[in-house]
Amino acid sequence: MTARILGGKIIADSIKSEVAEDIKSLAALHGIKPGLTVVRVGEDPASSVYVGNKVKTSAELGINSEHVHLDADVSQSELLATVDGLNARDDVDGILVQLPLPPQIDASAVLERIDPQKDVDGFHPVNVGRLSLGERSLVPCTPAGVIEILKRSDIAIAGKHAVIVGRSNIVGKPMAMLLLNENATVTICHSRTADLPSITKQADILVAAIGRAGFIRAEHIGEGATVVDVGINNVSDTDFAAELFAPEEMEKRLKAIENRGFTLVGDVNPKEAMERAANFTPVPGGVGLLTVAMLMKNTVEAANMRRNL
Repeated sequence: MTARILGGKIIADSIKSEVAEDIKSLAALHGIKPGLTVVRVGEDPASSVYVGNKVKTSAELGINSEHVHLDADVSQSELLATVDGLNARDDVDGILVQLPLPPQIDASAVLERIDPQKDVDGFHPVNVGRLSLGERSLVPCTPAGVIEILKRSDIAIAGKHAVIVGRSNIVGKPMAMLLLNENATVTICHSRTADLPSITKQADILVAAIGRAGFIRAEHIGEGATVVDVGINNVSDTDFAAELFAPEEMEKRLKAIENRGFTLVGDVNPKEAMERAANFTPVPGGVGLLTVAMLMKNTVEAANMRRNL
């Protein structure tokens, strides 16, 4: 068996096209142009890239995009005041505070300060609660992207056993709620789970979000399962990389390690997953490409929800 690759690009592009059409309709019918403000603190290089991508995509789709960049030594009160200001602005439909934040900032307090109706990351306790109740809410972008990949790849969810490895507030827990709301039977596994392979091998849909490079191997995967790899890890050890990739892929990966010092790897061993799974999302090129697309979709949803549309 060789798994079907579930690439994220075509699906992400489809979602972006749909969002662009929704934005045109909002303008034509209601005179509304959604607005997204991304707040970045400090000079973290990865955050700079992520924010730049979000702002650029917003502009391309017709969303009013704004980037607020604060110094790394900003105080908690100053950052909260910035959030308060954005909460009060009617032209801002979505607010995203890019993580991680500097050590002097209480990230939970900042995220909870965002108006739940503008919380396009879906991390506010109000949105978490609404999701758990199956109510209309703003949903964390990465888990929402996983659902889109499954649905748009014609993979049945209802009645299937979905196993999630990882229980983070950002991916694992909301992923469980979304799958449950789609009528899957859901099991959450984590670092304290005993005999992990015996549980994961039962999965029709296996979602890996544990943050450990290549952790999920053949012993964890049932024959014919759909394996969704949410992890993003840097691997610089060429010997370890050789365990993860087939020979035809290794040449490209070795060049990446040579040129930039690492190659991107998910939480699943792709070489072994390809041999046992029926469907598999690659890293890079899989779930990660959906995150920004779902952020754009959430921004339009926030604009609609704020106006009871």
